[in-house]
Amino acid sequence: MAQKSPILSLARHGETAWSLSGQHTGLTDIPLTEKGEQDARRLGERLREMTFARVFTSPLQRARRTCELAGFGNVAVVDPDLVEWNYGDYEGRTSQEIKAERPDWQLFRDGCPGGEKPADVGARVDRVIARIRDADGHVAVFAHGHLLRVFVARWIGLPPEEGRRFVLDTVTLSVLGYYRDVPTIRRWNAPNPGGRLS
Repeated sequence: MAQKSPILSLARHGETAWSLSGQHTGLTDIPLTEKGEQDARRLGERLREMTFARVFTSPLQRARRTCELAGFGNVAVVDPDLVEWNYGDYEGRTSQEIKAERPDWQLFRDGCPGGEKPADVGARVDRVIARIRDADGHVAVFAHGHLLRVFVARWIGLPPEEGRRFVLDTVTLSVLGYYRDVPTIRRWNAPNPGGRLS
């Protein structure tokens, strides 16, 4: 049976000061570091071999800038549903700081006070998936670590909480697609630079 479209290339944004420090960076709109910008350019070299029918990016500057430096800024559609998890009261805090107050806290189970629960992020991701599920060809998505972890869980039919099982580093590429009409993970957390994407 022929492979169903689309194939998705998911790109997590480049390094920021808070990704280095381990601070939860949800809606705080911070820039890439110099290394993050360099890595985003290298990501573009890696993606140059691909032709995308559609490109989507989070509106937050760390994802938009990664998309731009990778060479897709002029064709990308900004999708508000691709913003990172709203961490509410935990914005800017590290997991260690949070666990000092709530030792049993787990983001993918509990969500964040004043922010989003896993189901909230899952609902946003489901809307994105519905918009791109029938795309004709390859699709690129530039977004954020926790959001993309929920994305892969929903793509393969798992509940949003199962995003906890998918570790995702900065400026990595992951590829989702189909095998005999079954949504699949073709590649996950591939470091930059790396081999072929398809």
